Amino acid sequence: MRPRLAALAALMGLAACAGSPDAEQARTCRRALPTLVPAGARITVLRTAPGPQERSIRVDFSQEREGRSPLPRYAVCEFSGLSRTDLSGLTSDRGPVGGAALYLLKHYYLDTPDAALADPGPG
Repeated sequence: MRPRLAALAALMGLAACAGSPDAEQARTCRRALPTLVPAGARITVLRTAPGPQERSIRVDFSQEREGRSPLPRYAVCEFSGLSRTDLSGLTSDRGPVGGAALYLLKHYYLDTPDAALADPGPG
């Protein structure tokens, strides 16, 4: 019985390593967060984990605004097979980001100095 328990523990350890999110994908997803909150809101990343689909990341965060209680939020970023960091979908607790908005986000914001400065950092 002990060898089976040891094998199960080893498999669980491997699954935990395989389940950690890709750092570059997590960075890309975090950079999109400021576009999901009102101007002036402060973002605190609470957790970054693998998302519900293959090649996806889920970021749990809180949105804080002056004079209001922190609001728990989340975003799920999906990545295409074209490149590791090619954002192919973005959904928040408020719904999916539409095609035109996603296109503009990818092509005119994510790789800019402004996006790097607004990155709320890892949780």
